Formats: sequence, C-alpha cells, structure tokens
Amino acid sequence: MSTPSPNILLIYTGGTIGMIKDFKTGALRAFDFKNLLKRIPELQLLDCKIDTISFETPIDSSNMNPEYWVQIAEIIETNYNLFDGFVVLHGSDTMSYTASALSFMLENLAKPVVFTGSQLPIGDLRTDAKENLITSIQVASMQYANKPIIKEVCLYFEYKLYRGNRTTKINAEHFEAFASLNYPDLAESGVHLKINKTYLFKPNLKKSLIVHKNLDTNIALVKLFPGITEVLLNNICNTPNLKGIILETYGAGNCTTEKWFINLLEKTIKNGIHIINITQCSGGSVIMGHYETSEQLIKAGVISGKDLTTEAAICKLMYMLGQNISSNVFKTIYETSLRGELS
Repeated sequence: MSTPSPNILLIYTGGTIGMIKDFKTGALRAFDFKNLLKRIPELQLLDCKIDTISFETPIDSSNMNPEYWVQIAEIIETNYNLFDGFVVLHGSDTMSYTASALSFMLENLAKPVVFTGSQLPIGDLRTDAKENLITSIQVASMQYANKPIIKEVCLYFEYKLYRGNRTTKINAEHFEAFASLNYPDLAESGVHLKINKTYLFKPNLKKSLIVHKNLDTNIALVKLFPGITEVLLNNICNTPNLKGIILETYGAGNCTTEKWFINLLEKTIKNGIHIINITQCSGGSVIMGHYETSEQLIKAGVISGKDLTTEAAICKLMYMLGQNISSNVFKTIYETSLRGELS
C-alpha cells in the first residue's frame, strides 16, 4: 500500500523571494502565489501536495513585528492538523528574528516550520529563490515511518538548513546570507540532502501544540562601547514600563567595572527589570565570572545569555515576559534551553 504524499502549506509573508520584475519599468512587485507551479514547474517533481496562503498585504521584512509573528503562528495553528509541514517565505533582513520568535511561540511543535527567502527575486535570471524554495519544501516533506523527520523551526538558505533560533544574517550581498556560529547545520544540500540527525531537536511528542501569542515588547537592547555615558544608560534604565534589557557586552561577557555602571545595574535589577548579558561577538558564549570584569555582574544578579544570538535573546525575553513568570524563577528559566536556543 502506497503512503500518501505529505501536505505542505506555503505561507508567503513578503520579501524578495515573492517578487517579479516588470521588465518594462524595472520595478519589483509581488506575484500571485496561486501561480507558483506555473512559475516553478520543478515543484511538480516533488512528492508532496502544496497549498499556498499569503498575507493579505505582503510586507517588507523591515516592517516585521510581533503582531505579524502572531499572524504566522495563527496560520500554523489553524492548519496544524491539515498539513505535515510548513514553509514560510520571508524577507531575509529580519528572518532570524521571526524564526527565533516562532520557535518560542510554538511549544511542543512536532512538525517542520521552515523559513526561507532569497537575495534575488524569483523571476531573475540568476535567482537563488528557486533552489531555496524547492529544497525548503523538500525538507518540510521529509518523513520516516509517516512522521516528519524535522520537528522544529528552522531556516534554509543557500544549501544549508539551520536551527532558526541559532541563526544571524551576516551578509547583505552574498547568497550565503546566514550563519549559525554556535550550533552545527541541521542539513546540507549537495548531490544528496544530508541530514545531521544528531543535531535535530527532539520535542516531547506526547504533548499537544501550545501557541503562545502574548509577547511583551517593553525591552531595550544596549550595545556597550568604550566611552558609553552614565546619562545615556540612566535614561534607558529609567524608560517608563521597561521590563528587560539585553546588554551586549565584550568578549566572554565582560564590561566596565566603573562604580557608576555596576551601581546602575544593581539599582535597575532591584527595580524588577531583568538584565541579560550576551556577547557582541558573532560566535562564542558569555562565561560570567571567567574574568574579574564579569564577576561583579553575577553579584548584581545579571542573567547569563550564554551563547544566545541577539535575535534569540530578544525573542526569548519578549516571550518570557509575556508569560508572567515570577521574578524568583525568571533567571533559572532564561538560562535554561527551551527550544535548543542555547548550549
């Protein structure tokens, strides 16, 4: 008896991948995804059924925000039992943020949600859109014993499949736009599609999908630099309704030991504002207490972001603040890996 072909839902939010060029004017416009199979006839060679759904008004990813994240999550929630996998087409600029956010919002996810996009429009002669799209759909439809092989939010770009909440956009020009510097690739596409099964996320399959839609954006991101002033930091720490600060420190989590700085952090934390320490470096981890310059942060009650990307640190903070977690366990939960986002 033949097994049924997987059903894949393609969700178009906007971005370069869904654009076609008007060759008379040179302007880019979004094309109708119902005509996808006409544009990319190769999709008919894939052993799956593809349905498409588009944002009513496709948006540039620079305009992406938590309200749109909720829209994507709701599309997946509504269609979760009807489809075996989901492919989200998204502009590359904020794709790592959205993929990170969705990983936290979709608790107990047991199906693939693959984000992809492109650097060139789908109609361009040298486009990277076709390969990214075809392989993303292929990844989303991979099964073993009628069950999806991938059970997490990931991001596929230029022959590599990454865990979504481990990615960062590193290049605005190259086709290889993303990197996952602190976690190995989940798969690589060459002559064969090679899955690194050891690194795949293993969710609790006995639990049902829970979709979290409450995200709190009352947070700040502060990148330290030599000469940062007390006035500036004081203003940020005293922002009305502020609930959390992501502090991008130097190297393995180091910062100035000037008295005013440490005092300000201590006072801010005592006021109930969570401060998370992550590194400015593209790769590597915060190791608090490794140097004397970060020992004082531990005493002040700063949370270690370990090897979180900035994108994942921000999205995890928004998600956790939306959960109304009590302050005495907040630090413990933040420093624990929930969706494979930290080592």
